[in-house]
Amino acid sequence: MDPQTVVELEAAAFRRLRNHLMRKRPDVQNIDLMILAGFCRNCLADWYRDAAAERGIEMSKDAARETVYGMPFAEWKAAHQKDATPEQLAAFEAAQQRNAHA
Repeated sequence: MDPQTVVELEAAAFRRLRNHLMRKRPDVQNIDLMILAGFCRNCLADWYRDAAAERGIEMSKDAARETVYGMPFAEWKAAHQKDATPEQLAAFEAAQQRNAHA
């Protein structure tokens, strides 16, 4: 496969993941993603921003998050994000400990 096709396929897969997390599963909390997968929507935004920086493109944290969330982060957070429960916080801490030893 030629390099341009690889880039296009990877970009399409990223867009599909982003859209799935934003439009089809906004009910899944970022902390739950972190517990189960070790990344969340904010991580995707950070990775997007890192990729821009590698190409010499300056991008703010807010701009990267808006790209991933499809709206300003504060707006998405107000509409979809709930406070973490004590159980979620404990599971997150346990996941962090597991990942630190991996």
